[in-house]
Amino acid sequence: MQIVAERAFTSRSTLQRVESGDPGVSIGIYAAVLHTLGLLDGLRETAHINRDQVGQALAAAALPKRARSSRHG
Repeated sequence: MQIVAERAFTSRSTLQRVESGDPGVSIGIYAAVLHTLGLLDGLRETAHINRDQVGQALAAAALPKRARSSRHG
């Protein structure tokens, strides 16, 4: 545990918080730990836009509706 913490540039207590899934730990720490363990590609896949259906729906809803142009000239 100490070696992983050192290689991820964090403390053992923060690493324990990562292991318990503490949402108060920054995403940067999670990424550093995943990188240290050789698992960073898994984060990349998790965050891929094609897997974020909710985010895509929210982005589509925020797009302006198609406006009709006036034919008055």
